Amino acid sequence: MLKLRIFIAKLRHPFRVKKWKKQAPFMIGNYILNGVTLENVRISNATVITNESKMNIYKDVFIGHFNFLESSNGITIEEGVQITNYISILTHSSHVSIRLYGENYAKHQGEMKGYINGSVKIGKFSFIGPHSTIQAGSEIGKGCLVASHSLVKGNFPDFSIIAGVPAKVIGDTRALDSNYLNQYPELQKYYDKWAKN
Repeated sequence: MLKLRIFIAKLRHPFRVKKWKKQAPFMIGNYILNGVTLENVRISNATVITNESKMNIYKDVFIGHFNFLESSNGITIEEGVQITNYISILTHSSHVSIRLYGENYAKHQGEMKGYINGSVKIGKFSFIGPHSTIQAGSEIGKGCLVASHSLVKGNFPDFSIIAGVPAKVIGDTRALDSNYLNQYPELQKYYDKWAKN
């Protein structure tokens, strides 16, 4: 079966296919952004980041596989954030403009009506669940949990549990965390160090 795939691939792209090779995604440790090595930042080689010069990533961040981070208007990802897999973070959108302008969309010069721009900020020690989209102009506070398959737009306070399409606040992570902190009181000092600042 593999030989048949190689043969078909060579027929379609005779100059590009030299060897059929399976390559699994892998994590790149101590990621280099804008010439600076980021401390304990791990980003998948299968994640696409555009406009890196407008990215701000703090230490101890994890960005998993198959994500798209479009940073033309700036993305800030604070300390300890975990971005799982299949997530889009967008700082612009033309989803209204294309309908308003129709065939003139590609030819239009200057500012467009209905075109959305805005930076995105994700607060420290927040977690973004798989298959979520964070739209332009959104700000997620510290210690938040975004449930999988959420469509996030707007400002969300610290410690929010965020879920849905469109996403809404459905709870508070401090209530969830208190169960664990009661069970493991030795962790309270670590929690307070970031949560109370």
